[in-house]
Amino acid sequence: MSIIKTTADLQDWFQQADRRNKTLGFVPTMGYLHEGHLSLIRAAKDQNDLVAVSIFVNPTQFAPGEDYESYPRDTDRDYQLAMEAGADVVFVPAVEEIYPPGASTEVTVTGGITRKLCGISRPTHFQGVTRVVNILFNIMQPNRAYFGQKDAQQSLIIKKMVRELHLPVEIVVCPIVREADGLAMSSRNVYLTPEERQQAVCLNNALQKAESYFKSDTPDHAVIDKLRSIIKREIESHPLACIDYCEIFDGETLEDIDEILPGKNALAAVAVKFSKARLLDNRVLSI
Repeated sequence: MSIIKTTADLQDWFQQADRRNKTLGFVPTMGYLHEGHLSLIRAAKDQNDLVAVSIFVNPTQFAPGEDYESYPRDTDRDYQLAMEAGADVVFVPAVEEIYPPGASTEVTVTGGITRKLCGISRPTHFQGVTRVVNILFNIMQPNRAYFGQKDAQQSLIIKKMVRELHLPVEIVVCPIVREADGLAMSSRNVYLTPEERQQAVCLNNALQKAESYFKSDTPDHAVIDKLRSIIKREIESHPLACIDYCEIFDGETLEDIDEILPGKNALAAVAVKFSKARLLDNRVLSI
């Protein structure tokens, strides 16, 4: 099967595959696939009759001066990897296919959940994310859609959008996939120099130290300020790392909390810049 580039051809494929009588799992990606993406495809394959993968570098979620033009792309490689992981169809639309000339419809999630973490340094980012995800959901009509925990804020925002727009799709969030040394897999890891790549493990190491302290018997083990200071101190000990944010919020709403209470999840999240690369990582902490 060749790559499908238009919604009309995709609908023809769905008809030939008897889509109406089968469940569809959908994995939206921006391409340059790595093991993290492939784990989503495999999860979708395990839970659905059909699996669709999209590869689309979405221009509306990049601000001017960000890496839209330089974002790594290799469609032929991505297609082969996706099919080997279990995809039944790979949709690679042009920008004009997703955003026809004159397109101006927006789908925007508002509130604190979009104004924290990545919403501060990339204020237009999530508006572009919700816009394109809503379009892709309307094209695909999936039963389930799969996202990675590495982009935890994005997953929470998409869940909120789906819930409030009453979209009939289940959002499945899959665990972070890491390199052997603990670095969270990301398409942007290719931007790192060898020395930056060595120091980039500080994100995971910092979160691990905070998690270990949180699980200890120390009296202030659940105090947010203490946990945040542990994370910051570890990252700041690496001279090439520049912290964008280091925060711990409620794990569902991203509201401010002073400590982690029993029965509640907290999200410890970091974004760190290394010259050309901005990397994300997180941990869910709960008693």
